Amino acid sequence: MERWIIHSDINHCYAQIEEMMYPELRNVPMAIGGHEEDRHGIILAKNDLAKKYHIKTGESLRDAFQKCPELLIVPPHYDDYLFYTEEVKRIYREYSDKVESFGLDEAWIDITGTEKLFHKTAMELAEEIQRRVFKELGLTVSMGLSFNKVFAKLGSDLDKKQGLAVITRDNFKDMVFPLPVADILYIGKATSSQLNERNIYTLGDLALSSKEYIKSFLGKNGEMVWLFANGYDTLSVNSSQQVIKSVGNGITAKHDIHTIEEAKIVLSMLAESVAKRLRQSNKLGSVISIGMRYKDLQGLSRQKRVDTPTNIAQEILDMVMILLRDNWNMAIPLRSLSISVSSLVEKETYAYQMSLFNTANEEDRYEQLHLEEIIQEIKERWGEKSIKYGHSLLDEELSDFSTQLGMDIHPPGFLR
Repeated sequence: MERWIIHSDINHCYAQIEEMMYPELRNVPMAIGGHEEDRHGIILAKNDLAKKYHIKTGESLRDAFQKCPELLIVPPHYDDYLFYTEEVKRIYREYSDKVESFGLDEAWIDITGTEKLFHKTAMELAEEIQRRVFKELGLTVSMGLSFNKVFAKLGSDLDKKQGLAVITRDNFKDMVFPLPVADILYIGKATSSQLNERNIYTLGDLALSSKEYIKSFLGKNGEMVWLFANGYDTLSVNSSQQVIKSVGNGITAKHDIHTIEEAKIVLSMLAESVAKRLRQSNKLGSVISIGMRYKDLQGLSRQKRVDTPTNIAQEILDMVMILLRDNWNMAIPLRSLSISVSSLVEKETYAYQMSLFNTANEEDRYEQLHLEEIIQEIKERWGEKSIKYGHSLLDEELSDFSTQLGMDIHPPGFLR
């Protein structure tokens, strides 16, 4: 049976969700971005009107305003993006039990055999999914339909305005081979440059080259991209729930950090946000890491394993403060800090060994956890700034940031 795999991509996801929630934003050049004075001044997404001014994702707000002085910057609302992208995937799951997320806005859907269940062709199913997403959620998605995941992903990139590209075994040489090598998955700038230096510019050039030759200068990755270009990808759509491997958060401070006390203001907020996400995921972690980037942009990271896995902010903070004091060259100010917790276990399955002799410590842990949960309830009801650590008042500029901005949850990669 021929495989049929859809790759679906929500068009300019963040900006489109904002336009769906606030339709008046469709009438002005608009982009999602941070605040330049917070050093978060980059474009995260833009709408079609901003695109006409050649606004690019990842460029600074300063450069964007030079291109379009009337550009409207909207701060990101991650909770809304998480909610609506999951609603889109809920529709996908009505057509297949094999749906694999690739970031918030992208997913593969294996509809092999499903067309018989719905009495429609694979293309008709893809078109129906597109229509339902637009009708029920007001969002457009671009799709690629092919016999493998890599070509399906490639197809969804060919037309970013609710397009649908079908790449088959019969037409893939006509559709794929003329494209630049950088268009296919896992060929970035460095790999593309190495190929171009050897007069390999298109995917056809790559596919028709000797596999051994490509492997000779790109190694194992070269063999992989050669197989991809020739349509030999056999990767399956993994519908199993992705395992979270680490939870982390980081921020670039509003001004350089010179003292331990200043660093603690930032780290306490980051620890609180990481602990919150661990609890939401029902996880405990036993390896706590700190990342530090100096004013000269040099950086380092250090980690330490704790005896008892934790999701308590105070315990995470205590450990990163030890790592900070032991490893920070205070002669150079810090520009950014990050925290991550890894070696995660499920809270319900972790067999916690209670002590017969140190019950006071266990009672303290329970009380601290209960306190943090109460604080979180207050913040969820009244806002992030409704309750603060007392030491944050020592430098309110440093504590004036959203802990949602840098939140990362790291699952396994595409190749697994």
